[in-house]
Amino acid sequence: MTAPAEVTAPRARPGLDAAANRWRDVGVHTRRNLVHVRREPIQLAGVTIQPVMFTLLFIYVFGSGVPIPGGGDYKDYALAGMLVLNLTTAASRTSVGLATDLHTGVIDRFRTLPMWPAAVLVGRTVADVMAAGLCVIVVALTGLAVGWRPGAGVASVLAGFGVALGFSYALSWFAACLGLATQGPESAQSLSLVTLFPLGLVSNALVPTQGMPGWLMTLTSWNPVSAVTAACRHLFGNPNPSATIHTWPMQHPVLTALGWSAVLVAVCAPLATVAYRRRTTE
Repeated sequence: MTAPAEVTAPRARPGLDAAANRWRDVGVHTRRNLVHVRREPIQLAGVTIQPVMFTLLFIYVFGSGVPIPGGGDYKDYALAGMLVLNLTTAASRTSVGLATDLHTGVIDRFRTLPMWPAAVLVGRTVADVMAAGLCVIVVALTGLAVGWRPGAGVASVLAGFGVALGFSYALSWFAACLGLATQGPESAQSLSLVTLFPLGLVSNALVPTQGMPGWLMTLTSWNPVSAVTAACRHLFGNPNPSATIHTWPMQHPVLTALGWSAVLVAVCAPLATVAYRRRTTE
């Protein structure tokens, strides 16, 4: 009589379980941030009301006074700039949100929970890129209402919006570093304003850069906002005068935009994680 075969339990997969737990923690924190928005919808003013105001203001104020090198309608030229400019300034949501959580002490409560510490940062950036998606829709609808028309196919236009959203997500990690470097939401708001707003203005978002002094044109050509804006114009099939500037970013705007986004995440995500660890263990 043979002995019964030994039944062995399936081997645990700690790596996969840990990854699943981390994603679950990220989901919880993303939902937390979205619930705050639902309770206080005015938080979305920067991605709903501001894009409409900026788009209408700049198109109708600058539209009659800004010539486009090579020809073209200013509305078609400006839409990509409005999109990237609004996404750039909206990144301050991340810095202010993190600074507020640190200032109010809610982060101290999170430290007592069995959770992945970085989930606070990842959940914040994911929630903010979802808000950025709303900004993209608002800008696109506003542009269509005032006469913007893309000249490329649907797939190319969607790729343009995807490039802009990818940059917005990368920029949220940069904003996270700003928020973690300050001591309160007011300081985070001020630091974001003096950092992100000039980044958006000193670019090709609103006006062609061909008439700028040589040093300033070079600076704007290497500005990541200029690269993303030029990439969107190229993918939208809209006027893109920057294509005549003989610098690598303007000749290869899509690759440059994707490269800037990858570099920002690769550099700022680890820096934000280290800064968060230091702030929460002091």
